Amino acid sequence: MSKPKRNWIYAFFVRCWFTAKMALNGVFSNTFRSALTILGVAIGVASVVSLMGIGEGARQNVIEQFESLGTNVISIKAHEAELEFQPEMAQELVERVNGLEIATPVVQTYTAMRWRRDRKEVDIIGVNQEFPKIRDHSQAAGEFFSPLHIEQRSYVAVLGYNVAAGLTGGRSPVGQTITLDGQSYRILGVLEPKGKGKAENIDDKVVIPYTTAQRIAKKRTVEEIWGKANSVEDAELATIQLGRIFKKELSGGRDTPAPTPTPEGSSTQETMVTTMGNVSPGQGGEDTDKNKDKDKAPSRKEKGMTITNLNQLVDELDEANRIMTLLLGGIAAVSLLVGGLGIMNIMLVAVTERTSEIGVRRALGAKKIDLLAQFLLEALYVSIIGVIAGIAVGIWGMGIFASYGFQTAISFEAIRIAAAVALGAGLLFGVYPAISASSLPPVEALRRR
Repeated sequence: MSKPKRNWIYAFFVRCWFTAKMALNGVFSNTFRSALTILGVAIGVASVVSLMGIGEGARQNVIEQFESLGTNVISIKAHEAELEFQPEMAQELVERVNGLEIATPVVQTYTAMRWRRDRKEVDIIGVNQEFPKIRDHSQAAGEFFSPLHIEQRSYVAVLGYNVAAGLTGGRSPVGQTITLDGQSYRILGVLEPKGKGKAENIDDKVVIPYTTAQRIAKKRTVEEIWGKANSVEDAELATIQLGRIFKKELSGGRDTPAPTPTPEGSSTQETMVTTMGNVSPGQGGEDTDKNKDKDKAPSRKEKGMTITNLNQLVDELDEANRIMTLLLGGIAAVSLLVGGLGIMNIMLVAVTERTSEIGVRRALGAKKIDLLAQFLLEALYVSIIGVIAGIAVGIWGMGIFASYGFQTAISFEAIRIAAAVALGAGLLFGVYPAISASSLPPVEALRRR
């Protein structure tokens, strides 16, 4: 009993091997025509892989840009000089707002920097001692300034990585002095590099106490306050509470019309208001958690003040970029359909040209399943070669875009989708020609010879 069973298995594998070999010969029997069909599939796959890779690279770049600003960060920014904050407000908000862990006033300006014989304009950012914790930014060398430096308005500075590297050519400048706005500043430390364009280009800035920066900017107020919450949930709650505080303070404690609730799906917490006079929180702005949904954002956006939860901004931009990437992939996938139609075309022509071959095989005992498998394998071979070539060309194309400054990322999801669609299209569009070939009666096929 075992011998007939072995013979059956052997015959099955021989039949499969012969069918696969015949299919391969069929593909290469007309090399030029097969190459054109493979090219159609390859173009479709390459388009999907490259475009989705560019979209994925853009998405990752946006996420990295915002993540470099720190996690659970809330930004409060005045867009008009009359609305700027008193520096003491940063600590008052920490005490009043649940979940707000630390905060810093922010002064951004620029001035002339002199180092030995070199002189150039440099961006200045004035903050307090909590800046490294808020921005999750560690030191590459030295240390950050202390609360005492803030209180005494000390002439000390912490350099962004590129600024420090430009001054000393890679050596540590800690302990040396630079001149800002005609005044000598002692360098306390150097920040770790964030990368080009990251963290609002902090690598190219000089960080000093905000009290000292106010002298350079010639102002007593600050245009921004940055805060950090304990968690994602606390950041969302703190954003809502801050919105209520400032709406009530800026309205002079009077009741204001209830804002229109934010549409579902929109999570960015922004409150924009307009009024005159410097803002300082009072006792009337205490908040509770009830009715927080209706205080998310007013429907009217005017010049004034913006309160932004960076966590939610990252999520929204990430989702927007994902949709854009999918749209790019969908547009490119149209070429996969064209490639599938090309496979059907070449297979129909092959059936017409190889009618005599089909008749001879049927006359010699080939079954319908053998012919069906042969022509399906031919379509599959063309698809596989096209997929491999398309993936290679797509990755090569991303390299070209990257050489021109675009950020790209190989999306394995895009590769899987493109390969699956291309192989599926090859089999789908190869079914009809394969059925046509296997359905030809042997006598009719030999008569057409």
